[in-house]
Parts: sequence; C-alpha cells; structure tokens
Amino acid sequence: MKNCWEIMKCGREENGENVKEMGVCPAALSNEFDGVHNGHAGGRFCWTITGTLCHGKPGGTFAEKFLTCLTCKFFKYVQDEEERNFNVTPTQAKVNIKCKLLNAK
Repeated sequence: MKNCWEIMKCGREENGENVKEMGVCPAALSNEFDGVHNGHAGGRFCWTITGTLCHGKPGGTFAEKFLTCLTCKFFKYVQDEEERNFNVTPTQAKVNIKCKLLNAK
C-alpha cells in the first residue's frame, strides 16, 4: 500500500526533492489520520488534509477541494484498494479508528 507522495511523485514527503522550495506536505507529517487506510501520517487520506497539492498547487480545505479529489488518480487508487473499508470523510475515519482501538483491547 503506497502513500500519496509515492504515487503522485510530488517530492514533498520528508526529505523529498521539492521540500526546500515548497515545504513538507501536511499529509506527510504526523497527524490525527496516521494509519487511516494503513497509510503513514495522512498519506492515504490526503484529500481531507488542507495544503496538499492539487494539480501542482496547494489545495484548500476538505470542503473546498473535495470535488477535485473525486477525479484524482490517487483517490481512486485508495478507493479501489480499500473497497468496502474506504473512508471518505474525516468523521468516518475517526469512527473507524475508535472501533479498531476498542476491538484491539
């Protein structure tokens, strides 16, 4: 399972080739969505994170960029891999994370 920076080749992952120019992508930094869809940080849930690249430019909030994300090849890649376990919204992901933690006990 690959993270967005591995598929999209943005170079904004930690130590990536575009970090000096554009900064580390917020999806590549440790955040509340670490582990969603088995990704590192928010790397498999980037469509919900403000400031990720959309068509080469930093995108806005989840609500502002979501329609664009629906046509993104990475969004479709994760959707295809996750099938019935696919979380579209932050609320869905948080509920599923809590369920996993409760079931692990």
